[in-house]
Amino acid sequence: MLRLPSGRLVRGRGLRKPLPTGPSPGYAVYLLGARPPETAWESDWLRWPDFRLPSDRARADALLREVWRRAEHERVEVACGGGRGRTGTALACIAVLDGVPPSEAVDFVRRRYDRHAVETPWQRRYVRRFGAATG
Repeated sequence: MLRLPSGRLVRGRGLRKPLPTGPSPGYAVYLLGARPPETAWESDWLRWPDFRLPSDRARADALLREVWRRAEHERVEVACGGGRGRTGTALACIAVLDGVPPSEAVDFVRRRYDRHAVETPWQRRYVRRFGAATG
C-alpha cells in the first residue's frame, strides 16, 4: 500500500501473487500486455507490455488520473504481473499527480512501496516526462 503525501492510499500488487487479505478495491487498473481476467470490482485494462511503456499514453494519463481521483474516497489498486516495474511506474506517476516532484517520484515509490519499483531506464524517463506533461 502506498500512502501519498495527500493521505490517499493506492494498493500496488503483482497479479501472479495471491490476492491480499482484506477488503477488495472498489476500482482497479491492470497494466498488462493481454486482457486480465474479470474481477468482482470495477476495473480497467491498460495495455502495457512487461518491461515496456503503455501502448496508449493518453489512455494511461486518463486512467492514472482516475485512480488518483478515486483514491480520495475509495479503495483503489494498480497491478501488473510482478507488481514492480509497471506498477511502480504507475504509482510514481500517481505520486506526481499528488504533488511529488517528477525528479523525486521514483525514489518516493522505492522508499515507500518497493525498493525495486520502476525497473527500466525508459520507465524512469516516462515518470519524469509524465510530470512535465502534467505540469
